[in-house]
Amino acid sequence: MHGVHASLVTPYTLAGEVDVKSLERLARHCLENGASGLVALGTTGEAALLSGAEQRAVLETCRAVSIEHGTPLIVGAGTAGTEDSIRQARERHHLADALLVVVPYYLRPTDRGVIDHFEAVGAAVDVPLIPYNIPYRTGKHLSADALLALLDLDCVAGVKHCPGTLDQDTLHLLAAAPGKAVLAGDDAYLHPMLQLGAAGGITASACLAPAAYAALAEAVRNGNHARALSLHNALLPMVEALFAEPSPAVLKAALADRGLIDDPAVRAPFHAPAPEPVAAALAAARDL
Repeated sequence: MHGVHASLVTPYTLAGEVDVKSLERLARHCLENGASGLVALGTTGEAALLSGAEQRAVLETCRAVSIEHGTPLIVGAGTAGTEDSIRQARERHHLADALLVVVPYYLRPTDRGVIDHFEAVGAAVDVPLIPYNIPYRTGKHLSADALLALLDLDCVAGVKHCPGTLDQDTLHLLAAAPGKAVLAGDDAYLHPMLQLGAAGGITASACLAPAAYAALAEAVRNGNHARALSLHNALLPMVEALFAEPSPAVLKAALADRGLIDDPAVRAPFHAPAPEPVAAALAAARDL
């Protein structure tokens, strides 16, 4: 669970089908340039917009590349309900080294309900879970105590933490040194969270600049704080451009421009991005 794991987009062909060749090319690019692992069917992968057959094609492609490189594959799963989350987890766990399971969204259950949810999903599969805590999307805030309770579950290997800021709960979570991986999920906050004790990160931006993210994680690990800060400052303009519009629209356009995927298409309700943030992201990536 250490290092930077690249959260992959799902490329499409001109006919609108999943482009497994582009996906394979992108996955190899990330791993051959330093990513510690891959994440498939996350938010960046437009998982909610794929059919069951398309999801399986994505997983089989990513599993093959991860086996080829001897690196872990984290697979997104989970919905608002516990029973449906168990169904998804059972469908996907045999192709995963860990399941990235989102905190139940929209319904805003109690903290105890969230913990029971993860216990139930974990009991249904034989791979560890990584709770995906992203309160600005789910509508459910978890305190540091609730996050530590999740990390205390035997079925949980770590947490993807996306607070949207370095708030008090984040500071308390990292200060507690829970003994399991805290993975930064907000690309812009990867560097400060690593400095505060996070084990690594799950980032969409690593698809475009995996070597720079690997170098950032290595610099923090080796105590080279000046280099880590320099890399953070160089990456920040790229991250800001990539997230100037709803992700992954800008990212896919930049990846297509670089030849890492064939076509930048996104599925509705996403929309093709304006040219300005794409140009800004590419310029920042070139500066790296």
